This record gives sequence, structure tokens and C-alpha cells, in this order.
Amino acid sequence: MDFQSIIPDKRISLFVKNIWVFESGDDSLKTSLPFFADGYPGLMFQNTAHGLTVRPHNKEMPEIFLYGQTIKPIELEISGAYNLIIFQLYPFVPRTFFNIDPRSIIDNCYYLEDVKKINIALLTRKLLGANNNEQRIEMMSKMLLLYFEERKQNLDYKIRQAIEMIIASKGQESIQSVAEKIRLAIRTFERRFLIETGLSPKQFARIIQFQSSLKQLTVKDYKRLTDIVYENGFSDQSHFIRVFKAFTGKTPKAFQL
Repeated sequence: MDFQSIIPDKRISLFVKNIWVFESGDDSLKTSLPFFADGYPGLMFQNTAHGLTVRPHNKEMPEIFLYGQTIKPIELEISGAYNLIIFQLYPFVPRTFFNIDPRSIIDNCYYLEDVKKINIALLTRKLLGANNNEQRIEMMSKMLLLYFEERKQNLDYKIRQAIEMIIASKGQESIQSVAEKIRLAIRTFERRFLIETGLSPKQFARIIQFQSSLKQLTVKDYKRLTDIVYENGFSDQSHFIRVFKAFTGKTPKAFQL
């Protein structure tokens, strides 16, 4: 499998966090790609020899779709060769761009046939017929830019600022402190954050905190498990294990096996 992580260009960096490309040309291969909560919904294009199924939901997915916040662990199951392009979106995008209640697509997907402005069938044909991933990424970027230009007046910039602050602190800055810095009363902040992202600020911070610990565990950047616990702001080892198991279904020790 070939993997690329691409930094979005400036045109789309306000609403796209990252672009991932997964590819394999081996038609005999069976692939399972695990995905855990990361705080971001996404826009995915997939071109596979025999389809892509999301487990444990047992859903076979169309070539292009939106997915919401992933809270419970999932796997993308693929048989044969594949090409996946995933735009990791900031969590306000489903509501701001597509007028989708983000709570309605938590642990779920949204098929884009019903969205306005874009002929999804035509876009799908163009993506499948493109010569390379650079062309596909440009097509997907233009689609998002079209919605941004039309809906940017609806973007809650204070909530976007709060999202950036929570990410920058790896989920460790208190929600009260974030609310004060963006000059919102705590209840107003919590209400607006939930409306825009589908998560409470505390839930989002917990996911970002988990992701930071997951990265450290995965790259083995620690000597003892307690290093991860305290560097990521968990109160103790039991707290870390509970959070980790809630998002992966495994203890940190079992995850490493």
C-alpha cells in the first residue's frame, strides 16, 4: 500500500485539515484500514476493483460521499486494487457547507446525491476518468470551494477559532479558558459548538486528546505508559486506559500486539 499525507493549499486550508491518499495496484490483496475517532468529518472518493465496505455497519459505499464524526471504531474493507482520496474536513463543514445537521451523521455517512449545485453523477464520472490524483484532488477542491463561496457568510468564525485552540493544545486547554479567549459565555459557547460540529467542546477535546496519545503510542515515542498518560493530560493511567478503550475497543497493551 502507498500512502500520502498532503497539506491542503491555501485556497482550502480554512476548511480542510489534511488530504490523505491510499493506493494499491494489487488485485489479489484484501485490505482492512482501521479508523478511529479523530474529531474530523470527511469527504471521500474511492475507486476500487470490487467495492468498499464499512465494517461493522456492512455498508457498501458509493464512489464519493461525506462521512461524519467517527466515535466508534470502524474498518474500511477492500478486496483488490484501490485508490482512496480522503479530505479531512474541519467539523463545521457539514452544517456550514451542506446544511446537514452534524449530529445526524455521527458514525454515519451522507450520500451526496441530494446536495444542490453539484451534479454528483457527473462529478463521479470525471473523478473516475481523471488521469491522476492531482486532477482528482483539484476537482474535489473546486467542489468544496463552490460551497464555501456560497455559504461562507454562515461560517461561525469564533467556533472555528475555538476548534483551532483545542487542536493546538492537544485537547488539554480547559473549555472555560477557550470560551473566555473567544469572548463567549460558557453556555453560549457550548451551544454554538454543538450546533456547528455535532459534538460538545468537551467531547471534541477528549477526541483530540485521545488522538495525541494514539499517535505517541503508535510511533512508540515513550519509555513507560505513564509518559503518555501525563504528557497528554490524563489524570492517571486508569483514566487513559478507559478513554483509549472507549475509542478503539482495546486497551493500549492489546492495541500494540
